[in-house]
Order: sequence, then structure tokens, then C-alpha cells
Amino acid sequence: MRLPLALPEILLGINQTIMLALSMLVITALVGTRDLGQEVYIALTKADTGRGLVAGLAIAFIAIIADRLVNAGARGARIRFGLES
Repeated sequence: MRLPLALPEILLGINQTIMLALSMLVITALVGTRDLGQEVYIALTKADTGRGLVAGLAIAFIAIIADRLVNAGARGARIRFGLES
């Protein structure tokens, strides 16, 4: 019975993990990954503002969407277990 009650907090922990992983994208580009972080890194080295802005906004939108989805799931779990009205 305790695990279902802990589900909202577990989901918020997952949310924070996702946000940390997205914040590390640009740093992982320094070791050679092929993702949006690589696009930001290339834009920084070539001083290409437009490319960096587009890649940075894409990362930000992914973070916002993930945050909204996880928070909605956590809120639904709280309501389902009667922890919030």
C-alpha cells in the first residue's frame, strides 16, 4: 500500500532525472555524442547563432513537454489516491 502512495514523489524524482539528463546534453557533446547537444556545440564553435538557438530551443521544448507530462501523471496519481482534490 505504501508504493502507490509514493508514486507521485517517484514521478517527480523521475522528472528531475530527465531535466538533469537534458541539461547535460551539451556537455556530453564534448565527448563525441551525436544528438542535439552536438548541434549546440557545433553552433558554439562556429559562432552560428541561428543554429544554436534552434538546437537550444529544441532541447528546451523537450524539457517542457517532459515536465508537463510527468507532472500531469503525478497530479493524476495524487488525485487517484485522494492526496489532492
